[in-house]
Amino acid sequence: MVNTAVSLNLEQAIEAQARALGFAACGFAAAAEDPVRAERLERWLGEGHHGSMEWMETRLQHRRSPKGLWPQARSVIALGMSYAPSHDPMALEACRERARISVYAQGRDYHDVVKKRLKALARWLVAREPECEVKVFVDTAPVMEKPLGEAAGIGWQGKHTNLVSRTHGSWLFLGAIYTTLELGPAEPHRDACGSCRACLDVCPTDAFPRAYQIDARRCISYLTIEHKGPIAEKFRAALGNRIYGCDDCLAVCPWNKFAHEAQAMQAFLPRAELAAPRLADLLTLDDTGFRALFSGSPIKRIGRDRFVRNCLYAAGNSGDGGLIPQVEALLDDPDPVVADAARWAKARLANPS
Repeated sequence: MVNTAVSLNLEQAIEAQARALGFAACGFAAAAEDPVRAERLERWLGEGHHGSMEWMETRLQHRRSPKGLWPQARSVIALGMSYAPSHDPMALEACRERARISVYAQGRDYHDVVKKRLKALARWLVAREPECEVKVFVDTAPVMEKPLGEAAGIGWQGKHTNLVSRTHGSWLFLGAIYTTLELGPAEPHRDACGSCRACLDVCPTDAFPRAYQIDARRCISYLTIEHKGPIAEKFRAALGNRIYGCDDCLAVCPWNKFAHEAQAMQAFLPRAELAAPRLADLLTLDDTGFRALFSGSPIKRIGRDRFVRNCLYAAGNSGDGGLIPQVEALLDDPDPVVADAARWAKARLANPS
């Protein structure tokens, strides 16, 4: 823990303590509503770009501003924890017999890791400022972490809509602490994307109708994680061997050259069995095997059926006829979506284009 010297003001002390707890970025923003930010959210929802994520719309009033969720909030402490990979996330693109899992999901569940550190920071803050109240949030609450991170000066929302940091690139897990303290807000981070459009051009499914806007209904991360039914056939080939999430728009960001592997956070280092798993092994998973393999992983939340569905699409894209026996074993799967994916994969493998 940091020995916060008398010479540090409150904001400096919070930032020092945050870094001691493993946060790579820390900034401060006002809890008041930003009309521009709120209008952008409403327009995005109005255009249906959130797909089947109904909770985005049903809790709109809570998302519009921190005060919408907690009226007593005066300030937001925005925090980022680096999970910068040591390897090229796109290196497995040509290894079609292997599955690609998004970098963030190859280690321990970030919800647990980040929330534990947020709670530690919140306890420290309350001990220092006994009159203050705090609430901590990581991803699952109706909190707009990325716009708040930009307002707090820890990065800017790039053309791919994710937060980008000059020092940590695109690889930041975000969290927030709402507090009743009046903290000096930072200057919002200026956009530094310039004329670059690498993230827009690399997207396999053209999920960006325009810069700074994403249509989740076309995004591979949404399709493989949030979407519950069969994935539309027009997107299946574009999935390639991605079975959980997609890193392409993050991986090509030039600002990542300043990011360094998050060695201090051992929890985020990839588990050996998830770095380059064989599709042949994943296709054989039943519910018990799935739960055992992904214990402590964010992947566990999508369940065996949706996961195997994704693996079957990857198998169909692999061109590997050796996978046909595993695919055929799933043709009569009790889950109709899995069975449908198996039929599609078998047809692709039997008639490679």
